[in-house]
Amino acid sequence: MAVRRLYHIQPASFAFTPENEAWVKRELTKYPPGRERSAVIPVLWRAQEQEGWVTEPAIRVVGRMLDMPAIQVLEIATFYTMFHLAPVGRKAHIKVCGTTPCMLRGSDDLIAHCQDRIAGHQHEVSADGDFSWEEVECLGACVNAPMIQIDADTYEDLTVATFAQLIDDIAAGRAIRPGPQIDRMLSAPEGGLTTLKDIQDRPSAAAKTASLADVAGKEPAPAANVREAPAPTDIVAKAGARDQVPESRTEKATTSDPRVPPPQKVPDEFKPELLTGARDGRPDDLTRIVGIGPKLAQMLNGMGVYHFDQIANWTDSNLAWVDANLSAFKGRAIRDRWVQQARDIVGVTEPDTAGGMPGGGQ
Repeated sequence: MAVRRLYHIQPASFAFTPENEAWVKRELTKYPPGRERSAVIPVLWRAQEQEGWVTEPAIRVVGRMLDMPAIQVLEIATFYTMFHLAPVGRKAHIKVCGTTPCMLRGSDDLIAHCQDRIAGHQHEVSADGDFSWEEVECLGACVNAPMIQIDADTYEDLTVATFAQLIDDIAAGRAIRPGPQIDRMLSAPEGGLTTLKDIQDRPSAAAKTASLADVAGKEPAPAANVREAPAPTDIVAKAGARDQVPESRTEKATTSDPRVPPPQKVPDEFKPELLTGARDGRPDDLTRIVGIGPKLAQMLNGMGVYHFDQIANWTDSNLAWVDANLSAFKGRAIRDRWVQQARDIVGVTEPDTAGGMPGGGQ
């Protein structure tokens, strides 16, 4: 990747419009408290949509809004090529795909037209300030090569002539149509269907049967190639047969991972030590255990699990009970080795056999 730097001329300041500032505030509510910086990419993208490019003042504003050092926001803006670090054309910034399929279908000619019509170099704004361009990697519609992207839309199956007309239409403010620029539907074959040409005009078997029934005024007979609905008694019989699975098959289906207990209710006699509240009102930060996020920590607290030593003392049966009661996160405690992690945190190296320290499936 080439070195990406901020443009040498920068505006004096940046501020989100009231509408965009309200959007940012709504966006931040999607993230847990303290994790707002995870919104840096959508917030930067909003700044770019407003200004056309990412400015140095915008980077500082985004950093303050997300409680991030400006240098970290800059690192993200310079890493992802989706962010423009210099001014772009007012009417369109054109991304020309130059990857192999597009190159074989004439993308070099499109790039040459950009150099002649817009500017001699990438990321350079045209003399009238309306256009800029760059060559990018695969845009994902290789069967419709060559193609370009403008904002969120792609324009495919281009020739130099249709590409030039597209630029002229944008310059004149005329409406343009995204997608293939030839007579084809999405990625269907060029020229239309070559086989099964009458398939769109052919009514389905079910439709034929229904129309015949209307004429005859009686219940329709089963149409050809239309599976007859089974009688309710057949459904019950088949359901009963499905329930009678050989024991070996049932065991195989429920124990593909030998560490994960079968999906069944675990008696409450295997419930681990649970507390009515954290000791001294200070619960441990359970999110230090890999696999436990804020949501899971809240669920565990609701169950009565507040401290690492509680988890470290779970037996296999305790672990099975907890797993069964975390139905939305079933298997997480075993897969991520919560018991062993908790032991590492509290400094327990060997199971306490007298107290029934768990293997925990470790």
